[in-house]
Amino acid sequence: MILLSVGPAPGALSAPEILHELTRAGHNVEVILEPETTNFIGPAAFADANVPSDGRESLDSIIFAPAMAGTIARLAHGLTTGKAGDAYAGGLRPAYVVPDLDSATARHPAVLQNLALLRADGCKVLEATGGKIASAGEVVAEVLSGLGGPLTGLRVVVTAGGTREPIDSVRFVGNRSSGKMGLAVAREARRLGAEVAVVAANVEREEPDVEWYPVETVDEMSRSVMRLAADADVLIMAAAVSDFKPATALKAKVRRSEGLTVEFVATEDILAAVRERNPDLFMVGFAATHGDPVPDAREKLSKKGVNLVVGNDISRTGIGFGAEENEVYVVSRDDERLVPRASKIEVARDILDAVIADLKRERQD
Repeated sequence: MILLSVGPAPGALSAPEILHELTRAGHNVEVILEPETTNFIGPAAFADANVPSDGRESLDSIIFAPAMAGTIARLAHGLTTGKAGDAYAGGLRPAYVVPDLDSATARHPAVLQNLALLRADGCKVLEATGGKIASAGEVVAEVLSGLGGPLTGLRVVVTAGGTREPIDSVRFVGNRSSGKMGLAVAREARRLGAEVAVVAANVEREEPDVEWYPVETVDEMSRSVMRLAADADVLIMAAAVSDFKPATALKAKVRRSEGLTVEFVATEDILAAVRERNPDLFMVGFAATHGDPVPDAREKLSKKGVNLVVGNDISRTGIGFGAEENEVYVVSRDDERLVPRASKIEVARDILDAVIADLKRERQD
């Protein structure tokens, strides 16, 4: 069981998300509200808390989120009271402190010394850059990684977004991919314990707590993926990669009066190239199709030599490119399974469940 001690600070508003993600990952969580925390958030916000009725489950970890300067000082000097403080003083580790401090307080010598004492005591201090509090996603990823998960010890490379191929200095040919599906896969892989690298093609939002490699074109993506695949255990190609690019990219803008004729040539097949160089790498491809995605997914499975293919019907409204939801088939050599319409984060978890199951079968064989 995980103890979540919520302090009286604005960051308390993100604590329910921490709770929700931890319980969704299968952990029991007990929430403790520090005095005056109800000035920011009430007990009803923590309805997801899942505590065994007998209260006898052993404690696995403790999180102080958010933690004010007073809480940090008490923890550092062994002056805490109550269940959370006693658990920390008793040596419960891993323990996490998520400071919520204004910039002046964060720079105060006493606060810096107290944070140093916590680190020396084996506590993990989760600080964001720029003086901000660490996000709920960063906290959850760090906690789940510390507790271990089915992907712990594995390095997962995920591609996300859509490539763009330049026509001239201002125009490009691309696709409608937002990168949401790939980012959801990356987030879930991190929460399941993996070390995650994301090759992001024209994605607006950077996913926290992962290695981030921004690219624009197919060639740039290919170079990044080929380099990262050499040290990866799993490659998940969720990005929408252009099949064609202009034969020649013009360096200046073409005026309307000049007219424009573009000759296209095929782009590199990244999946095939990666498989040729990395025959033992576990690989997942994606197949976006108008209509039933299973035949295309099976064809891709055979031609590309990948382990799994995720197929989805992009002709349907409300799923696929740019949407918050998706519905896919996960196709392997032996079977195919429908993942019914759900949020992309839920679909990502189902995809990774299939990856985990196949990896387990490979190890047994």
